[in-house]
Amino acid sequence: MEEMQKMVEQLSLWGKCGEGTSGAPVLAGPCLAGNRLNLDVYPDGCCHFLRLLKQQREEVVQVEFLRLSSNDCLIDTTLDSLPHLEHLKSLVLKGGHVRDKFGSCQRGSLTSLPQDFGNLKCLTHLDLSFNRLSTLPSCIVHLPSLRVLLVSHNSLVALPEDFGCLSKLTFFSAMKNQLTDLPQSIGELSMLHTLDLSENILQLLPEEIGNLHNCKELILSGNCLSSIPDSIANLKSLRELHLHSNFLVTVPASLASLPNLSRLDLQNNCLRVVPTEIQALPFVDLHGNPLGETEPSLQAGCEVVLPYGIHFCFPPGAASDPLRISFRLREPDPQWVKLRHHDVLLSRVLELQPHGIKFQQEVQIWMPFVPPQILHQNEVVVRTFSGQSWSDLRTRVEHKSGLMMAHCSVLHFSWFLVVSRLVQDECKVPAEGTLLFSSVDPNIKVIFPPGVTKEPRSVKMQVLQVPAKEIDEITASAGCRASPLLCLSQDSLVDFLNPVTIQLPLPPGITGLNLDQLRLRLLHGDPEGQTWHDITSQVVLKFTHIYVMFEVTHFSWYWLWYTTKTYIEGIAKKVYERLRLYQVNFIALQRKKDPEQVLLQCVPKHKVSERNIKSVGKGTDMLQTKHGVLCCHPYQVDPVLERLQNRYQGPEPSDMVEMFEGEQFFAAFERGISIDMDRPDCVDGCLSFIFYSHLKNMKEVYVTSPVDRKGQAVKGQVSFYRGAVPENIPEDASRRRKGADSLWLATLPIKLPQLKPRCNENPGPLCGFSFPPLNLGNAETGYLTQANLLSIARRVGSDWQTIGLNLGLTYQQIERIGHNNRDDLDKQILGMLFSWAQQNSGDPDCVSKLITAMKESGRQDIADEVETIIDLGRQKYSESIRRVGLEPESSREDSAIATM
Repeated sequence: MEEMQKMVEQLSLWGKCGEGTSGAPVLAGPCLAGNRLNLDVYPDGCCHFLRLLKQQREEVVQVEFLRLSSNDCLIDTTLDSLPHLEHLKSLVLKGGHVRDKFGSCQRGSLTSLPQDFGNLKCLTHLDLSFNRLSTLPSCIVHLPSLRVLLVSHNSLVALPEDFGCLSKLTFFSAMKNQLTDLPQSIGELSMLHTLDLSENILQLLPEEIGNLHNCKELILSGNCLSSIPDSIANLKSLRELHLHSNFLVTVPASLASLPNLSRLDLQNNCLRVVPTEIQALPFVDLHGNPLGETEPSLQAGCEVVLPYGIHFCFPPGAASDPLRISFRLREPDPQWVKLRHHDVLLSRVLELQPHGIKFQQEVQIWMPFVPPQILHQNEVVVRTFSGQSWSDLRTRVEHKSGLMMAHCSVLHFSWFLVVSRLVQDECKVPAEGTLLFSSVDPNIKVIFPPGVTKEPRSVKMQVLQVPAKEIDEITASAGCRASPLLCLSQDSLVDFLNPVTIQLPLPPGITGLNLDQLRLRLLHGDPEGQTWHDITSQVVLKFTHIYVMFEVTHFSWYWLWYTTKTYIEGIAKKVYERLRLYQVNFIALQRKKDPEQVLLQCVPKHKVSERNIKSVGKGTDMLQTKHGVLCCHPYQVDPVLERLQNRYQGPEPSDMVEMFEGEQFFAAFERGISIDMDRPDCVDGCLSFIFYSHLKNMKEVYVTSPVDRKGQAVKGQVSFYRGAVPENIPEDASRRRKGADSLWLATLPIKLPQLKPRCNENPGPLCGFSFPPLNLGNAETGYLTQANLLSIARRVGSDWQTIGLNLGLTYQQIERIGHNNRDDLDKQILGMLFSWAQQNSGDPDCVSKLITAMKESGRQDIADEVETIIDLGRQKYSESIRRVGLEPESSREDSAIATM
């Protein structure tokens, strides 16, 4: 007691939690709601908990349901006090409540639990999802009453050998971990109803898994299983078996004899032959299997076609042993997909597995991509990640199956993406010297004299053409001219032994006849470091009628300018920055029949019509900018949106703004307009985007309003703001993005119309819901009726969305229910429950799924209520059987034994 008191007193130095650290809101009113304490929604929930423990100790130690965020910086300190809550039944210590600047969920900091957690004798529900556990804390197997355990989204590599000690466990989820095998003791979990081990790397299952005689749902999807043990046929209670996205080559025919099986998911495996008993099952799903096909052999060579147009060709002898290949298409993450200056991303990231295996022969890969707009000075390459750095592969562009494809050869599998980069000319420089020309501009060349190096070295050249209009817009009437930008690099850190001669063309409009040598400036640049230096006085410039030549001993960026300005470095920085920017418009459309459905898009200039078309009347939204570039409504911008022109309407696009490739921006709904903040791409209430000029920057979202729309329409808006920018952003651009309004990009109006009057002024709780009578379950286990669901609905509250997702409703269904009943929480809850009930009315096991979903959602209280209803129904059923004398004697004996 003294130790805990000391800890709480030390915590009081933490800025007095009542004020909230980091600007956290103060808890308004009493925090305790009966025996429940939900603090995971507060940034400083642990701090509040410890304060309550100090000030209201007698009430806190009686808490039975507790939720805390493991993203809280004080979670480790708080853990030491939790074993004192001896009445605790449900404990949630989940991560995922904090998102990084790119919108990704961050895992909590839990890596272990104190050993005295095993003293929580009443604990029946424990959720440790989204943390950093690599091993299951040993104290967990000493929780005698534990029935529900969730450790999904951790880093578990194994379960303890004595895991079977959890004899009362009925639900266990370890999805999204790194489990490779299971302990034999898992077969001792005799009461287990649901086992979810999906998205791991399991290769084998123990025979003992067939001892889970009460298991009703077994989820093993997304693993590396090539077979399953025959003992699974012993699971007579099994109703659902999920095995999709494995490497199964065979399944036992005995699965067809499972008496209660109602779903068998075998999608996306390697099944070529399936027992006829399995194929005859009406509930089996075999999509994505090569049924009837001859197994390709990498030894003999084969061609593989994947979804999205990806092709492989394995030559004979590519692999000495059979190999299982998997793939995944990922969204580009700016945290690890690093684009260089003037690179353009043309595809998503393709991950091919297994990693680390080297093929005996080169494997050919064809990846589809979005064709770039600039072809002359850019080239398309496939870029691969070695685990530490990205490198470019030799790539050929081909037309295949009606698509533009990037074709490359590899000896290993890794991560791949397609980019457009500046054309790269390269050569090997021997000791005898050589000559390197630019394929973009043959007037640019580099001469390597004999003796320039002792050992051969590789040299690369890139050229960036500079449009005269970019210079004119920045320099106005200064009469500046500039040659193409030349970038030279080599694979050696040693300078050349002899000077290397570089030839550049004179700036446009300048010849040896009208050349004023005093106006010529040679700049040496380091764009990564955002510096340009005038080195004219440090080199000897030699002139011809159309060329300038000079000598250097090391490589970098070189730029020739013709100007009267004495200080040209600043102008060069501004022009270079302009060359990396894209001009874009923002567009917001609302569905005509459903204005709450909003479509947002960021449209780059190269996707916009160049014709000077003005608005031709109401409903035709076009805008002509001050630069004479037309920004059309997305109906003329994107072929996908063009097909939606009869369903969407919206204001004119925003004014032109400038963005960098890979720059983050946010869309914030304001002035009475709000969105669901639980969306995975929602950061601090704003939608997160990453701008890639050649990929789609479009999202669809349902909006709501806290304003009462029965009496008036809501005239709100959506504003776009800058977020994180790519690394090494030019200094001038960074300076412009400081200040109160520096992050604001554009604002567009959003209008939600006034709601039409309801059928009556005081609708009852079921107004708008005309469902037929429901009887969920079966006679033996008891039914849930419509009246039972209404009783349950009164207790759900704001957790309805979480419960709906755990019941199996899709995110789109949840969002649709929310916005269709946006003014009434009761109707949202009823809509969720009855939608689920109608979808599962034919499932005899739906009641147990409802109980499980309530437990997963942290609502043990509702789960207990449902179980009470079911128990009552079971008793009534048994009594009715006895009354009519239909119950066999053996059944009475079994019932008596079961209740002892």
